[in-house]
Amino acid sequence: MSQLFSPFHIGNMALCNRIIIAPMCQYSAEEGCATDWHMIHLGHLALSGAALLTIEATSVSADARITPGDLGLYSEDNAAALARILAAIRAYSPIRIAMQLAHAGRKASCRLPWEGGAQIAPDAPGGWKTVAPSALPYNPGDDAPAPLSRHGLQRIREHFVVAAERAALLGIDAIEIHAAHGYLLHEFLSPLSNRRDDEYGGSLENRMRFPLEIFEAVRRAFPAERPVWVRLSATDWVPGGWDIESSVAFAQALEKRGCAAVHASSGGLSPQQKIELAPGYQVAFAKRLKAALGIPVIAVGLITDAEQAESILEAGDADAIALARGILYDPRWPWHAAARLGATVHAPQQYLRSQPSQFKKLFEPQAPRGA
Repeated sequence: MSQLFSPFHIGNMALCNRIIIAPMCQYSAEEGCATDWHMIHLGHLALSGAALLTIEATSVSADARITPGDLGLYSEDNAAALARILAAIRAYSPIRIAMQLAHAGRKASCRLPWEGGAQIAPDAPGGWKTVAPSALPYNPGDDAPAPLSRHGLQRIREHFVVAAERAALLGIDAIEIHAAHGYLLHEFLSPLSNRRDDEYGGSLENRMRFPLEIFEAVRRAFPAERPVWVRLSATDWVPGGWDIESSVAFAQALEKRGCAAVHASSGGLSPQQKIELAPGYQVAFAKRLKAALGIPVIAVGLITDAEQAESILEAGDADAIALARGILYDPRWPWHAAARLGATVHAPQQYLRSQPSQFKKLFEPQAPRGA
């Protein structure tokens, strides 16, 4: 039996296979509200045959957004816009839905990627003052972020809690907390961006403190039967920065606090990073984390074909495979993977007639949620 298409659990959440759609920013929201683009995009991916769809980095406050086009869950209007899309997905797909809650920290207030992605100055139209552990800008020449005070830390904890409560009311199945890619929680973890001299800076224990507080607050706010986990950058790819052994310590601390899984990515904190790109270049980090943990580990990063994904799982290097750009390029990747691995995959009844004749049974009819 294919490992990729074997049943799987993250906490109490049952998944029909081990294919996870990773969160991918669309930069297409309006004042944090999902738009018709999200209806097309998320609806499209919900029919892919993957077991879990993770909604893109969803900002816990307006000033937590990477760009003015980021999705948010900081207002009732945000929640109402998402509710419309979630209802449509659930009417036609049984896919489980997670949401990534995020704060961009010093990497906030930027132009859309297709507009160059540069920082928008706080006094320029559409811009705002960013915050971070320390007054260190991401790029030389950027406006330096404001160091967070104790009051600021408490305010951000409250924003995460309110967003988690809204996610619960929307029926979101799971929450992933974004502590990767150079955004706020990663900025606290890395000694390259955290130069504080209080209990939130200095030692590894101190640098982990605020991200762990955020996890604990979200875990308390979200229903106990639904899982909460963390995406982390296993390394900064910069000498003297955050590294895999620090990630192991952080992940173990999360596990003790009830974290249901770890999603192992890397990089994003510094423009000085030197990433050694190759197929599955981050899998070694997932393997190291899996050896140290008793909770599932999700691998991601240049995992592009079915046999590669299957071999990662067969080797025990990870428990699940996350796809991002690969599933944008091939939104029926799970169908094609099932065909190559001799497995079956859920498909909508409207699409069953598309099964190629050489496969006796590739598709299982896909019943909508609650049917």
